[in-house]
Amino acid sequence: MSAHSSCTLPQWDGPPARLSLVRPGGGPVRIDGAWWPRTRDPAKEIPPLLAALDGRWGRITHITLDSAEWLEGRSAMVLGGHTLRISRSAAGGRGDTVCLLCPGVGRCDLVVVAPETNPLRARRVLAGAAVRM
Repeated sequence: MSAHSSCTLPQWDGPPARLSLVRPGGGPVRIDGAWWPRTRDPAKEIPPLLAALDGRWGRITHITLDSAEWLEGRSAMVLGGHTLRISRSAAGGRGDTVCLLCPGVGRCDLVVVAPETNPLRARRVLAGAAVRM
């Protein structure tokens, strides 16, 4: 299968995404939260992330990842019957964010805590992400 093809993935029923979001209200923010994936494999990490965001953001149709920080993968996934486009960018050392797009809602920008980060430090970043800046 080509790296530019898509795949259909079943509904997510594994462990939840390690995610912390800014509390709603109070106007726009630059960063909407933090995400601590368990691996650098988008096929394993994107489904739980989207499952966690579904109630708040609705159907996300596009995600942009830093190509230097994530394993090669497909350019699209079908999750729950909907297609998610996956773009990769050369973030120039800013691989610590992902951008998700949801039509009619806007964008969600998350700080990415590297999978190998010390758990205590990672939990501090997640806790700090819930604070509106």
